[in-house]
Amino acid sequence: MWVRAMELYGRLYRVVEPKRIRMNAALAQLQEKQAALAEAQEKLREVAEKLETLKKQYDEKLAQKEELRKKSEEMEVKLERAGLLVSGLAGEKARWEETVQGLEEDLGYLVGDCLLAAAFLSYMGPFLTNYRDEIVNQIWMKKIWELQVPCSPRFTFDNFLSNPTKVRDWNIQGLPSDAFSTENGIIVTRGNRWALMIDPQAQALKWIKNMEGNQGLQIIDLQMSDYLRILENAIQFGYPVLLQNVQEYLDPTLNPVLNKSVARIGGRLLMRIGDKEVEYNTNFRFYITTKLSNPHYSPETSAKTTIVNFAVKEQGLEAQLLGIVVRKERPELEEQKDSLVINIAAGKRKLKELEDEILRLLNEATGSLLEDVQLVNTLQTSKVTATEVTEQLETSETTEINIDLAREAYRPCAQRASVLFFVLNDMGRIDPMYQFSLDAYIGLFVLSIDKSHRSHKLEDRIDYLNEYHTYAVYRYTCRTLFERHKLLFSFQMCAKILETSGKLNMDEYNFFLRGGVVLDREGQMDNPCTSWLADAYWDNITELDKLTNFHGLMNSFEQYPRDWYLWYTNATPEKAMLPGEWENACNEMQRMLIVRSLRQDRVAFCVTSFIVSNLGSRFVEPPVLNMKLVMEDSTPRTPLVFILSPGVDPTSALLQLAEHTGMAQRFHVLSLGQGQAPIAARLLREGVIQGHWVFLANCHLSLSWMPNLDKLVEQLQVEDPHPSFRLWLSSSPHPDFPISILQASIKMTTEPPKVLLIS
Repeated sequence: MWVRAMELYGRLYRVVEPKRIRMNAALAQLQEKQAALAEAQEKLREVAEKLETLKKQYDEKLAQKEELRKKSEEMEVKLERAGLLVSGLAGEKARWEETVQGLEEDLGYLVGDCLLAAAFLSYMGPFLTNYRDEIVNQIWMKKIWELQVPCSPRFTFDNFLSNPTKVRDWNIQGLPSDAFSTENGIIVTRGNRWALMIDPQAQALKWIKNMEGNQGLQIIDLQMSDYLRILENAIQFGYPVLLQNVQEYLDPTLNPVLNKSVARIGGRLLMRIGDKEVEYNTNFRFYITTKLSNPHYSPETSAKTTIVNFAVKEQGLEAQLLGIVVRKERPELEEQKDSLVINIAAGKRKLKELEDEILRLLNEATGSLLEDVQLVNTLQTSKVTATEVTEQLETSETTEINIDLAREAYRPCAQRASVLFFVLNDMGRIDPMYQFSLDAYIGLFVLSIDKSHRSHKLEDRIDYLNEYHTYAVYRYTCRTLFERHKLLFSFQMCAKILETSGKLNMDEYNFFLRGGVVLDREGQMDNPCTSWLADAYWDNITELDKLTNFHGLMNSFEQYPRDWYLWYTNATPEKAMLPGEWENACNEMQRMLIVRSLRQDRVAFCVTSFIVSNLGSRFVEPPVLNMKLVMEDSTPRTPLVFILSPGVDPTSALLQLAEHTGMAQRFHVLSLGQGQAPIAARLLREGVIQGHWVFLANCHLSLSWMPNLDKLVEQLQVEDPHPSFRLWLSSSPHPDFPISILQASIKMTTEPPKVLLIS
């Protein structure tokens, strides 16, 4: 067994040993390879680590590159924005610096300027331009300087409290463009008290209606039965209210509104009107107008309201009439003018809005301005828009200047028409019944433009128009005037026309109106002709001698006493030769002054001759009243008023006219008096519908009913009366007769026929 085992072992050994040797060799080789592998793996690990490090560095560099690229782009954007900001604000810089400089200068005057503006707002409303300027410049400013209160030497109320854009809007809405009207507009809109506007020609009324029309304006008057209800609703919902046609007395019910008696209860603003509490809306605005030209309001009313005088001014009316005549003669010019005024106002408003938006964004900007995309974009858009608007404005303003130059050629027509209206307006001082509507006058002016002779030569056309309109005004007005006032009216027309053209010496004219009043007789030369020359006449001569063209007149009475006596006793001294050198030294006006000083009984003859010389003979030959023509000139909306003289009744003449025109069966006469008001109202209602003639006689006997009649006449303007309807009225002159009826009517005077007295 052992042998077998050894033999088997030997046999196996011989087989296994070589394999073991090879295995050991392979293991040794494997060990070497594994060592080499480990070494290679170590190297690979080191390389991988290095690669990872390089990759990280690469990624970091890429990120850094991207960051730098973004920063570069950001800087480019900021650089571009900076350029836009600089270019956008560069144009504003100079203007803003100038504005800041002006504001800093004004800031030093702010105390005095605010004091003047507050005083102007409080006290200047009732007065006309000349008095306003005198008070501000000659009294207030001097007193302020004496008290060493800083005040702008160039202070003007309209510049201090208004801006051109707002004033342009007012002009478009109907407010005249003169400084006086602008001041009134500021007082109405900026005053603490509600405005009570003296508005005889309805200028303020039209402006308020246009300005507040889109805001839900409510129009009321004290004759309306429901005016308080309308007022309460307006107060509650914040609507503007216009109370029109008030008289010198205001309803005490309005006191809470006038006093702004508002109480805060539980977070609500309440106003008590009568026994009713009304919630007060702060958007509520209240305007009051009166057609009275010279009202006398109580101190209480003056304290509760801001009284503002809107009586039309020559400058404002002249501009208005210029627009009318150019619109008729050169409509394309006036259309361009209107369009430009609107465009310029809109352009300036747009520029103001853009500037305000830029300043708002700059003020509200947080952080870097270069990062505010909205600011930069808005600024750029605003800059482009502002440039376009500025260019348009420059073009428009240049065009406007050229249009104004073309319009100026027609100014003599507007100036003449304006002067004549104020002559008409002044006649109301002679008699309270002489009231004339601006609208009716403008209608007459338009009629003159249409009917006057035309010419291709502009100067001739203007002369024809002025001549036609001047006589049209004379003819239109004469039927309104009593005979004793017609020569006065002609002379006023003549004098004002000469004054406007610079052909009238105002010192001499004022002497003619007032005469000579001697205040100090100690230095007066003794009367050399006491035997025939009264001291009162000598006073006239000594005062006349003080005028430039009359130096030496007193001495001539010593030199030529006999010649002066012959002239003085002449039956027609206005035609006789003046003594000495005075015959050749005096023109017609100066000759009138001598006649006025010595022979006042001949002044009317001098005036007549003066009018004939300057205007023509037809201006001293009043046309005969033709009631048929007057009736044809009227409309169903136009009352016809007879201004009565004692002992004259136009009823029979009116009845004859009714028979002649086929209206006798529809002609109703009612003499007003106690208890007649309901009948009169019924006749009017029926007449408007059925086309009757209604004659209400003796209106002065029913003055308490006149406000109701005024309301009925006002309703005619908005109703559609029968074409045949006519309202005839008669009244003796009375200061309480409604001005609005007189202004809306055609007026005629009735006087007894002249009787030739034979002695």
